[in-house]
Amino acid sequence: MTAQAAPSDARQPSTYQWLNRYPEGVDWHQRFAPVPLHQLLDEAVARYAARPCTNFLGKVLSYGEIARQVERAAAGLQRLGVKKGSKVGLLMPNCPTFIVYYFATLKAGGTVVNYNPLYTLEELTFQVKDSETELMVTLDLKLLFDKVEGLMRTGTLKRAIVASFPALLPGAKSVLFKLFKGKDLAHPTKSAVSGNVTADAEVRNNDGRYDTPAIDASADVAVLQYTGGTTGTPKGAMLTHANVAINCRQGAAWATHLVQGNERVLAVLPFFHVFAMTAVMNFALAYGAEIVLMPRFVLDDAMKLIDKTKPSVMPGVPTMFIAMLNHPKLASFDLSSLKFCLSGGAPLPVDVKQKFERLTGCKLVEGYGLSEASPSVTCNPLEGPVKEGSIGQPLPATVVSLRDLADPTREVPRGEKGEICVKGPQVMKGYWKKPEETANQFIGDFLRTGDVGVMDEDGFIFIVDRIKDLIICSGYNVYPRRIEEAIYEHPAVEEVTVIGINDGYRGEVPKAFIKLKAKAVASEADIRKHLEAKISKIEMPAEIEFRDALPKTMIGKLSKKELKAEEEQRRKAKVK
Repeated sequence: MTAQAAPSDARQPSTYQWLNRYPEGVDWHQRFAPVPLHQLLDEAVARYAARPCTNFLGKVLSYGEIARQVERAAAGLQRLGVKKGSKVGLLMPNCPTFIVYYFATLKAGGTVVNYNPLYTLEELTFQVKDSETELMVTLDLKLLFDKVEGLMRTGTLKRAIVASFPALLPGAKSVLFKLFKGKDLAHPTKSAVSGNVTADAEVRNNDGRYDTPAIDASADVAVLQYTGGTTGTPKGAMLTHANVAINCRQGAAWATHLVQGNERVLAVLPFFHVFAMTAVMNFALAYGAEIVLMPRFVLDDAMKLIDKTKPSVMPGVPTMFIAMLNHPKLASFDLSSLKFCLSGGAPLPVDVKQKFERLTGCKLVEGYGLSEASPSVTCNPLEGPVKEGSIGQPLPATVVSLRDLADPTREVPRGEKGEICVKGPQVMKGYWKKPEETANQFIGDFLRTGDVGVMDEDGFIFIVDRIKDLIICSGYNVYPRRIEEAIYEHPAVEEVTVIGINDGYRGEVPKAFIKLKAKAVASEADIRKHLEAKISKIEMPAEIEFRDALPKTMIGKLSKKELKAEEEQRRKAKVK
């Protein structure tokens, strides 16, 4: 990692203000040994082999059964040429296959590259090329395989492994799916690229013996997690085995009231997202918990699943908790099994927290993180008074330093606002193939987050502003610059500015302001049709407004400040 020269945090741990009021039973000073990430699964299997590991739409697999599938998949991957450093992509929703190939890739020595199934072919093409992904694992759902087939037809992707979705379902559901939803299934054997497609069953048709590669947990990259960073240009955050494993253990150390081998986690957040990868999948496995998997969040289904399967833990984003509270038949569901819900990805409104806790008796706490930190950095205590609007205190072994916005080598005095900078064992190795961007992201050994905060006398941090141009929509980072670049490709557009506007459900949504070229004509429908193949649904502007002119700064740059002020005035007028 190349980083700017700067003094590291010179204070002694005793002077950190969060230690004045750190959660009882949590040791900030504890240190975590760097271990291969797949050791989390191995330890759970050794202790809980007979316990349920996954529950997917009613089909339950034990830790022992998942372990055997992982070993066979690891052996099969090696036979397909996966070795130390090979990039293996995962393109699928939450299901047992994701867990199996995630850990099989790590055991074979490879690096996991997480892919968002909602990405367009253009977005996937960029990530496959940039990451040098050699092999993609997916399901035989048409929605997914069509994209993989598209990547292979252009030569962007060399090989793919396709697993059967119906095979993941309980017997009766599997038959019914084939009968009534057969049109949703792809037929890889009939594809023009079938010669480079291997069935998952064939990959795992072996004795499970594989060569164990030597893993340097602190240096070897376990996961390439793509993120817009602070600029919006997709970059692969190189998360080492130690980064992800330790971040998982940091989270486990915080949740002192959970019992090893006795929890059930509802996995509604998608595993391809770094928050769910660590705080749902790996966290659950480290606890020997049963993972109740949902391919996607559907409110009614989620409520019924909680009522039926009685999970004790549910990480989510604020929109999920808001939706649950607003369910018209909320009182008819039993949510009392929930002990602990973690909210991340976006600010959690205090009234949502209070109402959720009152109605369920479950603790709902807010955490904060970013892809470059595997991702968790801070969390609010589970017990004790809550400080309204705070993202909490640093996790064990994590140092948060607020730096001067003009001179990030200088720490700001207590109570003053500064850029939130982070040092800890969960901080990434750097950006894949981007030494300059890596250097810019660090000040000494501190990771710059691009968020501006203040810290009180008890080490509680409050975000007050953002340096980065970013919209947080339903917990996902949406970068205005990406949307703007896609809109600029429309031949009728002369200028465009995208900002985030308030949305009662999703927190923020993108709004595009467009000035057309002289004599050019384009409607909102034209712009939306143009964008469909270029950006994901979550990035699609909620509103598009055409203007004769867009505000500019004194030097002629497009300015967002005036448009944001206008929207704020509109919002206040509506509230009145």
